[in-house]
Amino acid sequence: MFIRSLCLASALVHLASAHIAAWHKGMYCLNGPQQEEDQNAQAPVNPLYDMEKEDWWFQHYNKCDQFPPAKEDFLELPAGGNFTVELATNRAATTLSYDGKYTSDWPDGKVYPSDYHSRNSSCITEPNMHAQNYSMAAGTAFAISYQSDLAKVTPENLVVFSVKYHTPWTRIATYQVPKNLPQCPDGGCTCAWGWVPNGCGEPNMYMHGFKCNVTGATSKTAVSEAKPPVWCEDDQAKCVKGAKQLIFWNQRSGNNTFVGGLDASGYPKSPGYNMKCGFQDGAQDDIFLE
Repeated sequence: MFIRSLCLASALVHLASAHIAAWHKGMYCLNGPQQEEDQNAQAPVNPLYDMEKEDWWFQHYNKCDQFPPAKEDFLELPAGGNFTVELATNRAATTLSYDGKYTSDWPDGKVYPSDYHSRNSSCITEPNMHAQNYSMAAGTAFAISYQSDLAKVTPENLVVFSVKYHTPWTRIATYQVPKNLPQCPDGGCTCAWGWVPNGCGEPNMYMHGFKCNVTGATSKTAVSEAKPPVWCEDDQAKCVKGAKQLIFWNQRSGNNTFVGGLDASGYPKSPGYNMKCGFQDGAQDDIFLE
């Protein structure tokens, strides 16, 4: 028992510089790229950078896309309601492992002040949230495809339906669901979580998958085909209206968003799930066919 506890403590110390993923029992790669349970799994948190599309798409490069959740486990999306996930650096820092023994209000299981911020405008690295403070957290998003088969999911049918500004930040994150989101097909839908950090290190992106299911659906209006988002901080008229794709950038292939130069704050432009790329906070209620 002592040796096991010591090994776990050592692993948790390593989490300080780890990145962040959205954790839920309905996710792909809950145990990492393996069938055996791993309460200390970390594979889903890895960033995606300079990869071919066939490799970064749903984290194929590390085989995370080959390990779906158990058949009965779905990320449930109540139409017009909300759902909650845990943003964490490792499964061990969530309630999905060790009965939540190693959780805190923060993604790495440690304790920080409520007004946590870096000194001298440098970047917070524990946990690695790629931000200087809460206001600089770039925002994250969930997208949905009405395809049960992951092989049939495309950027065009994977539609962003919920955005949460100023995330990742604390561990618990609650996202809003559009009230008109229709029912999924038999076998459920496929969802994905996305994050593009606002600077503070390598200009990468994050994306990983979930099996999801819309509950309490009353609308039968289909979701529109998603279009690539565009940078529109300088002119809101340029923002893409309606259904938008997740942001894919700085890869060898498969990019859908391109930026250059400086943003309004004088930092290098970094696309994100915020109004710089036309994403409203909360449920995306404009994603449906008219």
